[in-house]
Amino acid sequence: MQLLALGINHHTAPVALRERVAFPLEKIKPALATLRSIWTSGSPEAAILSTCNRTELYCAVEGKASHETALEWLSDFHGVDVSHLAPHVYALPQSDAVRHAFRVASGLDSMVLGETQILGQLKDAVRTASEAGALGTYLHQLFQRTFAVAKEVRGQTEIGAHSVSMAAAAVRLAERLFEDIARQKVLFIGAGEMIELCATHFAARRPAELVVANRSAERGTRLAERFGGRAIALSELPNRLHEFDIVVSCTASTLPIIGLGAVERALRARRRRPVFMVDLAVPRDIEPEVSALEDIYLYTVDDLGAVVREGNAARQAAVTQAEAIIENRVDHFMQWLDARNVVPVIRSLHTQADEIRRTELDRASKMLARGDDPQVVLAALSQALTNKFMHGPTHALNHARGETRDQLLSLVPTLLRQPER
Repeated sequence: MQLLALGINHHTAPVALRERVAFPLEKIKPALATLRSIWTSGSPEAAILSTCNRTELYCAVEGKASHETALEWLSDFHGVDVSHLAPHVYALPQSDAVRHAFRVASGLDSMVLGETQILGQLKDAVRTASEAGALGTYLHQLFQRTFAVAKEVRGQTEIGAHSVSMAAAAVRLAERLFEDIARQKVLFIGAGEMIELCATHFAARRPAELVVANRSAERGTRLAERFGGRAIALSELPNRLHEFDIVVSCTASTLPIIGLGAVERALRARRRRPVFMVDLAVPRDIEPEVSALEDIYLYTVDDLGAVVREGNAARQAAVTQAEAIIENRVDHFMQWLDARNVVPVIRSLHTQADEIRRTELDRASKMLARGDDPQVVLAALSQALTNKFMHGPTHALNHARGETRDQLLSLVPTLLRQPER
């Protein structure tokens, strides 16, 4: 069985491309079905991880796991020209795929070094793949070990210590524009985990007003009340946008929530007072053309990355420890995988040996039935079994030459080792 991890992330591709190959939650199960269908042999396994920073395919297939095949599928599924996508894609086979999964879950490959959100996102991806019937023995084992490694890394290192989150970075940038956030009105669009984190950080600065706009009114109200704010409907945004100095958006919408025209109208109503905007969604919630407007300070997840990386240096010692743990666990997994891969060969040997045993036992039974001496029958049976079992190794040694013969000779003592009694 061959493993393959293929994808793009914040290291290899800008948000403008990442949003084009992101998978909405409702499309992941149908996508898994078509992804598995591109492999023609055996029972292929697959999982899809799609977040604001990465889109990754994890596959386990019999025979050769061609990354070109997976890349073409990703290109076709999203309607992105393969020549445009290919330079930004990484394709990792076998142990490299295992290592990558371990690093991702441990927070070593994140924009926020050591962040924990990615582990939950990976668990969600695995759960979705399992519900879709796309997981089998190999990927199930890979991800269970992945989760165990992430727990080990976080328990034995300080990889998450002093972590600068995306939410904290947003607050830092806002404080560069506004002297005192306590005087500003803040709008959050969405009510998911990332918005909740951002609301927690901004609420700590006690803004003049905190408002949540969400498609689900009940969920938006619940989040707003938690931070002493209030909720509004998404439909109110066009007429209320001008009221807010800070706007943070992160929804699962496949189309922009805030367009250029709406922001232009809001600026006129504000008499050119600046607006700080953060778009944490992929695909983006705010049309990118908005960034060109004067008095608009728009930041995406990629823009926040520079602020986040300022705090990464202090955690490099923990990274070294974490990488050592991961390398050890990669070796363990590959040993398990190698053992699994030899199982069909072992089964074939047992089947062949049993066929020989049955044939010779049948011959011996016939000899006994016609009255032959049992001692003679037993001797003939043992001799026939020995000759047939030794035929393959003997034939291979007699016909091998050079380096192949030397390798076979070195294996003979191991292959003919007697079991302990």
